[in-house]
Amino acid sequence: MRRILIALLVPLALAACGAERTWAPDTEVQRSLYRDAGPPTLTLFTVISNQNGSGGHSALMVSGSQRAIFDPAGTFKHPALPERNDVIFGMSDKAVQFYKEYHARVTWRVVSQEVQVPPEVAEAALRRIQEYGPVPKAFCAQATSEILSGLPGFGHVPRGFSPLAVMRAFGEVPGVRRGEFRDESPANNDFIKAPAVL
Repeated sequence: MRRILIALLVPLALAACGAERTWAPDTEVQRSLYRDAGPPTLTLFTVISNQNGSGGHSALMVSGSQRAIFDPAGTFKHPALPERNDVIFGMSDKAVQFYKEYHARVTWRVVSQEVQVPPEVAEAALRRIQEYGPVPKAFCAQATSEILSGLPGFGHVPRGFSPLAVMRAFGEVPGVRRGEFRDESPANNDFIKAPAVL
């Protein structure tokens, strides 16, 4: 009885929290699939306030048989990049750069942490992000940490609501390469125009 009640209440809770269901058609997803020529990797993106150092957003990019980004409860959109429940497909190098430019401005910077993983870990991550479902607002770190903590080599990542805690734990994985992207654009990113081709 308890399981039935939970099954009935979860969709209502998600709707109340603003989880957005998006499901691009198969033709769009297949047309946009991108595979990077390099080794399989996981990349954690953390958006950090330049004013007080707090964490504003977490997202996870997976590069394996294809490269896609899990952008839980994110607002990033592009007409050439189909989305299915917070998973954005077709993440070419140009698309990744645009993703960082979208989030970085005078008030925010984007920290990237990339680590090479075995192919089976990358494929498990791709499955997990596609099975996770839409994420309610403010649950980005919770969703990202839940994905990571279930992967081999990332069990130490704490589940929770702090993007900074996820970032610190991810940084403990051997071989992580850290990058930082800054942009002095205005605080309001409404001015950003999506490039026609990515």
